[in-house]
Amino acid sequence: MAEKEESRSVIASRVQSPSSINTYRQCPRKYYYNYIAGLPTKKSIALIKGSIIHEVLEDFFDINPAHLGDDCKDYLRKEIMRLFMAKWKQSQGDIDSICTPDKAVHASDCMLMLSNWTEWFLKRIDAKVRTGKTAADAFRQLTPVREQEYISPEDSVRGFIDAIEEEDGRIRLIDYKTSSRDEITEEYLLQLSIYALLYRVRHGKLPDVVGLHFLRHGEKEIEATESMVEYARREIHGVHKKTLTTDKKDYVKKIGPLCKWSSGQCDFYDTCVKD
Repeated sequence: MAEKEESRSVIASRVQSPSSINTYRQCPRKYYYNYIAGLPTKKSIALIKGSIIHEVLEDFFDINPAHLGDDCKDYLRKEIMRLFMAKWKQSQGDIDSICTPDKAVHASDCMLMLSNWTEWFLKRIDAKVRTGKTAADAFRQLTPVREQEYISPEDSVRGFIDAIEEEDGRIRLIDYKTSSRDEITEEYLLQLSIYALLYRVRHGKLPDVVGLHFLRHGEKEIEATESMVEYARREIHGVHKKTLTTDKKDYVKKIGPLCKWSSGQCDFYDTCVKD
């Protein structure tokens, strides 16, 4: 009994996340370097771009709807680009530290993704305006709860949901993705399943749908189900059980294409090779 209680307390002492769980599934040794040894990760232009875009989409909804007239499209297009340019400038030090020769290309890529999202959002405003609502009221109704942290103490897991939308009593959980492909991979499915679990733990009910907004392509969503919650719990507790130890030898290397590829390598590649 004492041993069982000790294991339970050890499990609870390490709060997992969709990222940490997917990292373990990808490579236990990578999990060890990142979450147990605490080795530093490298900055990358992809991570910087993703962070900037997420911040822009979060701050976009702080716009005062009172500024929106019936023809608000140009205003919103200009405002999201203004927000982007400010965030890009704030991150200039990190961008320069990577010394990428294609900074203008990456900036244009970000603007393209934000432009795609803006046109998608403007269509949603148009749809509401056609029902007789003002643009300001449409903007208010379409404003999601943003970057909300959810925690399940029972499962010792946490996550940040990019956007929680409620429309006509229907709840949607959306995560923004800057990936080049619009595919709900096994990794993404687990992330969405964990979000469904976290939402149910807090609110006592499942969201109606969970989905990904691929900023290069558009949205993909799936119905949230109890089987997703069960799947999330199995994976969460499976990783808890396998990460009780802090001994490096218990975290095997999973050698594969994600160790090193044509344009980069795992943050811990050099350390792993030496080990």
